Amino acid sequence: MEKREYKKGITRRDFLQTGAKLTAAGMIAGMGTTRLFAAVSSGPMGNPVERITLNNGVQMPVLGFGTLYLNDAVGEKCVADAISLGYRLIDTATIYGNEEAVGAGIKRSGIDRKELFVTSKVWVEDSGYEKAKIAFETSLNKLGLDYLDLYLIHRPRGDVKGSWKAMEELYKEGKIKAIGVSNFTPAQIKDLMAGSSVKPAVNQIEAHAFFQQPEDLDFLKENEIQMEAWSPFAQGRNELFTNETLAEIGKKYNKTNAQVSLRWHYQRGIVTIPRTSQTAHMKENLNIFDFELSESDMKTISKLDLNVTQFPEWD
Repeated sequence: MEKREYKKGITRRDFLQTGAKLTAAGMIAGMGTTRLFAAVSSGPMGNPVERITLNNGVQMPVLGFGTLYLNDAVGEKCVADAISLGYRLIDTATIYGNEEAVGAGIKRSGIDRKELFVTSKVWVEDSGYEKAKIAFETSLNKLGLDYLDLYLIHRPRGDVKGSWKAMEELYKEGKIKAIGVSNFTPAQIKDLMAGSSVKPAVNQIEAHAFFQQPEDLDFLKENEIQMEAWSPFAQGRNELFTNETLAEIGKKYNKTNAQVSLRWHYQRGIVTIPRTSQTAHMKENLNIFDFELSESDMKTISKLDLNVTQFPEWD
């Protein structure tokens, strides 16, 4: 199980409780201007939920909802609330232990299944051809779904190629719309592709202002594999929510550090899945499509890169 201990920093909730205010503009949505993505239908708040096209033609929302640590009744409510606000990408995993809660939240939302993009992941202990197939069916049953939009190998550990073979078969059978990996290096992806018939559609890795992974991003773009960032706020580590550089940029657009961070990912062509249990933050995270960071802003943020993971306990 991944550990939850981390270096001292301020969380977004703590920051807000000390007196910081959500911007009024944070509740107003507009249309995005980036050419990287195509706009699709809006959520109930009027927030545009945009999608990118994966290398197999499947469309994936560019901004989703992460569910790590959101379990039981809290997880169910958060997923239902997120969907009601306009989120269409919901990310979970076997190791999170919350697939039943996520499935209950999806059902509670009342939304048409076809509108959602649901991701889960096979854990290390379930690696290998037979185990991965069983793990997939278990996840599907817990979620209460007939298929998954994306299924990932969570870690490059164990019998990776056996798991991939099982996933390729499930993909070809139509039980998974797209398959991919998580936390893989370019070398590990090359090794996987060398003996496979289906190219990974996504690589979900750590990426945020303090660990930007530009080389990985270049490699993934060159190979038409979508980069997806887990913990785009670094879980508040290294005081991201009070970082002065991000705050100064945010002042120009009347945006928060969180919104600047998500917009920065968006303009780099990266899918993000921020996680929160607070409805106000869910709304805030959706409101990144009504402004655009300048080239100067992007260069300034690039200088924040420490080029080192902020989650050494997960490495």
